[in-house]
Amino acid sequence: MWVRSTMAYRMSFFLTAFGNLTATALDFVTILLMFTHVTVLGGFTLPEVAFLYGTASTSFGVADMVMGSMERLGRRVRDGTLDTLLLRPVPVLAQVAADRFALRRLGRITQGLIVLGWSLSRVDVAWSPVKVALVPVMVVSGAALFSAIFVAAAAFQFWASDASEVQNSVTYGGNTMLQYPPGIFARELVRGVTFVVPLAFVNWLPALRVLGEPDPLGLPGWVDFASPPVALGCCLLAGLAWRVGLRSYRSTGS
Repeated sequence: MWVRSTMAYRMSFFLTAFGNLTATALDFVTILLMFTHVTVLGGFTLPEVAFLYGTASTSFGVADMVMGSMERLGRRVRDGTLDTLLLRPVPVLAQVAADRFALRRLGRITQGLIVLGWSLSRVDVAWSPVKVALVPVMVVSGAALFSAIFVAAAAFQFWASDASEVQNSVTYGGNTMLQYPPGIFARELVRGVTFVVPLAFVNWLPALRVLGEPDPLGLPGWVDFASPPVALGCCLLAGLAWRVGLRSYRSTGS
């Protein structure tokens, strides 16, 4: 319904999608400005940082388009409109994800893919079948990881009622962090996004394998290929959290 509504005004859609692309491109412009003063950043050249940026932005863009509406759940919990979704013969998770579905977010995905394509043409990598396969795997796994975080954070809003900004600090903030090399961050932070909230599996760890860069934590080599099982595990845990949160919902009482 929301897609049909959006495409009813196609010029408006193209303009908003282009605006979305332009706005997100400013993040990469910031990186370009940094490299006018330095040749490497955290041991990474510009094409290598662009590779991190492209993979993180594309993964996050897909998750944001599919699950970005989950941040509105807190509002529905507070005003009781979630009750309407419970009456429909459709999974509540699917309804919340589809609520005000914003097709304009394709602009972010397109911009991420453009930067990723440019980086792949410039990065100095000895390509092998494993490394070639690892690129789409990390993008898909990263999208699944971000989606799991969206769902888990939304489930938390069943109790907190208004935690959308906490969710944004992990999702949008995590996306921004993953656009830069892990070496520029404190080791404690890198450990936190590896073992607590496993954002490092979105692109940091597999990208280190592709680019041939050292792991700042010195983890075993097989960890670089663990993004798919980690993403699956996070999705299962997020689904469990959603189920528990939905069962605890008691409406507003009005």
